[in-house]
Amino acid sequence: MVSYVSLLFVPKQAPFDLFDPERKSRLKLYVKRVFITDDCEGLLPSYLRFLRGVVDSEDLPLNISRETFQHDPRLAKIRAGLVKRVLDELAKKATDAPEEYAEFWEAFGAVLKEGIYEDFENRDRLLGLARFRSTAGDSLTSLDDYVARMKPGQDAIFTLSGGQVDTLRRSPQLEGFRAKGVEVLLLTDPIDEFWIPTVRSFKDKKFTSAAAAGADLGKIAADPAQPEETPAKADDAGVERLIAVLKSVLTDKVKDVRASGRLTESPVCLVSGEGDMDMYLERLLRQHRRLDADGPTLRILEINPQHALIRQMALRAEAGAGEADLADAAWLLLDQALIVEGDPLPDPSAFARRLTAVMERGLLTV
Repeated sequence: MVSYVSLLFVPKQAPFDLFDPERKSRLKLYVKRVFITDDCEGLLPSYLRFLRGVVDSEDLPLNISRETFQHDPRLAKIRAGLVKRVLDELAKKATDAPEEYAEFWEAFGAVLKEGIYEDFENRDRLLGLARFRSTAGDSLTSLDDYVARMKPGQDAIFTLSGGQVDTLRRSPQLEGFRAKGVEVLLLTDPIDEFWIPTVRSFKDKKFTSAAAAGADLGKIAADPAQPEETPAKADDAGVERLIAVLKSVLTDKVKDVRASGRLTESPVCLVSGEGDMDMYLERLLRQHRRLDADGPTLRILEINPQHALIRQMALRAEAGAGEADLADAAWLLLDQALIVEGDPLPDPSAFARRLTAVMERGLLTV
């Protein structure tokens, strides 16, 4: 049993150095009302480093070195008690004052999510406290609320990672989910790319990226609120011929080419193959030089057989058009998919040259 009193509070605004790797807890430790230190790493885990306040104990020794003090079992008990109390208070705030909790989450949520990755003992509690943006609306949502809104036949929690929420909402990878009314969590904090592979599931619902080839929507019933669209489809033989041409032209730049079951408006998109690193995570690691200098991982190019552009290309392919006739269009489709993903074009000059050629041919036939 350890006797101590504490007074902790959450600042209104996040400090400028909140994400500094060297930043430490700012709690002041007293023993019998005698100031000991304001640099005691053992009082709080790093994911609660935004807290301010004081802790005063009657049981800790005054004449102990800092190195020994950090490993004192009594300090570990104080730490466990502080973490439990803080998480209890945050859960209470989330229930009793959701608007105030939303303000807290906007300021400190990215830091608190570090605990999901680091603190196995409190992981379930932290998952319950986590809030996310999603395609269901503008307000924050919890994982419990997301699961409660899942569609019949849906067995996964779908996510999409990127830099900006507004950009993610316009992603072509969400078109099939939107058509079926399936909610997708929009993740913009880099830490999301690390805790999700560690946690893997929530209440037996696996986290699945909407940008992955394995994101299966076939088992999910269509949303009755969405108007059913039955656009004309390109002939299957033409689509198969077009896919063969695209594979031949882009052989060293894509992992595969396939017809898409997720696209409803856009002609193409890129998705990660099974077992491949998420595209956003790879981009982050390359920006911070945490990957080898080799080129980016090859992705799967999905085409929308219902799109007018793809239908026309399929008809041309079926009529005998080959690589020479469709090469420029094939490269432009890949470049378009890269631009939408926010990836740099491997050859901007070639992109401009192909785009000019295609526009010239189009204007000459008008």
